[in-house]
Amino acid sequence: MFKHLFAMILLAAVCWPALAVEQRHGVVVGEILKLDAAAKTVVVKAADGTSHTFHFLKQTTVHAGREVTAGSKDAFRGLKEGSEVAVHYTVKGTEETAREIDRIGKDGLKAADVTVVHLDRGAKTLAVKTAEGTEETFRLTGTAAADAGEDIGKGTEKSVKATVYYTDEAGHKVAHFFKRAI
Repeated sequence: MFKHLFAMILLAAVCWPALAVEQRHGVVVGEILKLDAAAKTVVVKAADGTSHTFHFLKQTTVHAGREVTAGSKDAFRGLKEGSEVAVHYTVKGTEETAREIDRIGKDGLKAADVTVVHLDRGAKTLAVKTAEGTEETFRLTGTAAADAGEDIGKGTEKSVKATVYYTDEAGHKVAHFFKRAI
């Protein structure tokens, strides 16, 4: 009995550091500084001046990028140095991995500065007031409903200023992500 208890305690002590590595996620908006096909990395300079190196995987989704065929040499699907992007990423330990990259601007996501009126993650909707004073409702993608704008959800009753990044799809505005305005 004592041997089994000792073995369990020893195993827990050895495995504990592995359990302590928490996986986090976030969104960085910035400009692509460098694409490295050999290392499969994208370096993005954020608005605050920090640079982030993201690992690019086969599963990484690129919105407003080019469709490429299997075996294509364009691993980054039309992304170029100098492009403005939003990178949805996860961090495990010190490694940042791009899950999704949204191109912003021409042929990409549009951006609008708004005041958040109501956020309903369950219904996947975001009601906003535009700078012109009109109210609009955006549909949220699954990613936007799940993790984007987390800092906004608690303060919607206070009319939080935000930037929403969206596309027009079948006559509806679809928010891919949004963040509190600085």
